[in-house]
Amino acid sequence: MKMLVTGATGKLGSKIVQTLLKTVPASNLAVSVRNPEKAEELRARGVEVRQGDFDQPDTLDAAFAGIDRLLLISADGDNDTRIRQHTNAVAAAERAQVKFIAYTSLANAKDSELFLAPVHRATEEAIRKTGIPYSFLRNNWYLENELSSMQGVMAGAPWVTSAGSGKVGWALQQDYADAAAAVLAGNGHDNTIYELSGKLLTQEELASALGKVLGKEVSVQQVDDTTYAEIMKSVGVPDFVIPMLVAIQQDIRKGTLEIESNDFEKLLGRPVTPIHEALEQIVNGITN
Repeated sequence: MKMLVTGATGKLGSKIVQTLLKTVPASNLAVSVRNPEKAEELRARGVEVRQGDFDQPDTLDAAFAGIDRLLLISADGDNDTRIRQHTNAVAAAERAQVKFIAYTSLANAKDSELFLAPVHRATEEAIRKTGIPYSFLRNNWYLENELSSMQGVMAGAPWVTSAGSGKVGWALQQDYADAAAAVLAGNGHDNTIYELSGKLLTQEELASALGKVLGKEVSVQQVDDTTYAEIMKSVGVPDFVIPMLVAIQQDIRKGTLEIESNDFEKLLGRPVTPIHEALEQIVNGITN
């Protein structure tokens, strides 16, 4: 059985591949990357490295040839770009007669009002239309997404947010990677949807947990969206990124990421990494 992971040199993709290599023979694993030179380490370990670009469908035909189980990792970019790229990838998977597609989606993708949701809704629908057995890994939010806020707190700044009392199911990227690897390499996942969410926390609760890890009190500055945007600009966030950050805060405030689920435990065979332990890992990564 031949498995393939797209985007395998990215942050999530690389973690998934490393997890798979603990239990899957390298000869059973292939990766699809835009720049094969970045995957030389994987090639050296016996993983088949294929060149595949979501913007060049002909490269995907070669990349997906002979693949039984495909993990499609969502691409980066604006919504229109991502929808086009994902549609290309799904069509190529269908042409290649792939037998199973796992896709890294978004919490509650079918009904979510999160501004990122249209990408995942469209991709899930495209996969369903192929008739190929699928598994949608609806990832809530990476704890690593809060890295800049953590660095700010460690430098003496408050935790700044306009998300109000909205809750988020933060979890480590490694937990999401382990779950994806379990689905790709496992059995019994045909036509499944997994809502992958850590324990739901408010911004205050996350900041409090961070304070315990750092051994200091972390003050939380709740502001409106305009003030949040101004603060982000003042700390050097590029102008084109700010609207996206504000939109995320707005969507969290609306409760779009408040999805409770124990699907992580089902897939991992263990609880999701506790928030204090997860924060310690990230803080240690910053300081070491």
